[in-house]
Amino acid sequence: MELKPTESELEILQILWKKGQCSVRDVHEILAATKDAGYTTTLKLMQIMLEKGLVERDATSRTHIYKALVKQSDAQKHYLDKMINNVFNGSAANLVMQALGNHRSSKAEIDAIKQYLDNLKNQ
Repeated sequence: MELKPTESELEILQILWKKGQCSVRDVHEILAATKDAGYTTTLKLMQIMLEKGLVERDATSRTHIYKALVKQSDAQKHYLDKMINNVFNGSAANLVMQALGNHRSSKAEIDAIKQYLDNLKNQ
């Protein structure tokens, strides 16, 4: 399946990945806590996501329940590959150096990155 979620659809997917399954009302309440989102807009977005195959809907009860069909890891890989190719000329090293140079990493994060690099080197 080709991933083509919009930014708003990704926000909904983030909620579904975290919660597992949600009604439109559940998703809307979470979105409304941080942004001005109308219920009907959330409903329409989720209906479009259903048509795109990004989510599935259980309509057996009065309240329809939605679940992500796209795995979070697949979406992350897709967008990371796209960003590396489009923004960093295909260089993962440039992405990592930019990220580490512009964001404060904790000692634990740096240690985890070093361990990961050591493991790659020893393969």
